[in-house]
Amino acid sequence: MNKILRTIGIIIVIALIVTVANGFYILEEGKQAVITQFGRPIGQPVTEAGLHFKTPYIQEATYFEKKILIWDGDPNQIPTNDKTFVYLDVTARWRISDPLVFLQAVNNETRAQSILDDIIDGTVRDLVNKNDLVEIIRSSDFSPETMTNSAVEVEKLQFGRDKISSMIHKTASKITPQYGIELVDVLFKRVNYIETVRLKVYDRMISERKRIAAEKRSFGEGQKAEIMGKVERELKVIISTANREAEEIKGKADAEASKIYADAYNQDPEFYSFTKSMESYKAAVGQNTNLIISSDSEFYKFFQKLK
Repeated sequence: MNKILRTIGIIIVIALIVTVANGFYILEEGKQAVITQFGRPIGQPVTEAGLHFKTPYIQEATYFEKKILIWDGDPNQIPTNDKTFVYLDVTARWRISDPLVFLQAVNNETRAQSILDDIIDGTVRDLVNKNDLVEIIRSSDFSPETMTNSAVEVEKLQFGRDKISSMIHKTASKITPQYGIELVDVLFKRVNYIETVRLKVYDRMISERKRIAAEKRSFGEGQKAEIMGKVERELKVIISTANREAEEIKGKADAEASKIYADAYNQDPEFYSFTKSMESYKAAVGQNTNLIISSDSEFYKFFQKLK
């Protein structure tokens, strides 16, 4: 009898322990939970981490992430307003803002990703269809004023890729709250041309680069001509200045030489006259030279003194 009572007591204790254990649950950091009773939500979502109590066996805790989650869409070929097809790869960040609504409307993250596919892809397609290609491929902070004079001429942007991303986010964010989802942001991860458009773009880029190169070369030739003109003018000024200075130096030297000659001549005019005459005789009379002069010629006066 005692053995039976002891066995029943052990069973009761184990049942109590299991019941108590089933009544408590631990909510981890970064998680949130909704308590359901027979599948129906009870009370408000539990968002604070720690130890919590629920009715054993009757109630269950369904856990959801509090952290930001990533949505990645499949790359799609979408036509722009100017009838140009582009491949768009879009990504977004989202989180479960209302776990109770999320449980009732979505139930799990896999279905949430599917719902976001429909919402974001549809919004992206709608806004891309309404804008030209240039708005999709250029960022919102692009400004033609920042380009140099030789750069290609560009169309003025109305929105730009970044603002269109913001518009997609704003539009889609109006729909997601009904699913307990907050859309944090939407971004264009990659924008590619389709093959036929890409070839045309490459040809246009090559043509534009060639035109820019021609403009650069022309600009360089103009600068070269201007520099060579300056060099030529400076060279002429230098040569002219050097010639003038040389003539001035030569003039001063000739003046000093004349002064020296004059001073020497004044010291002994007769000797100076004799020396200059001898030099003249030497220059005028050479070998086999016949010189005919009158007897009273000044040139002959020193010959007369030799007699």
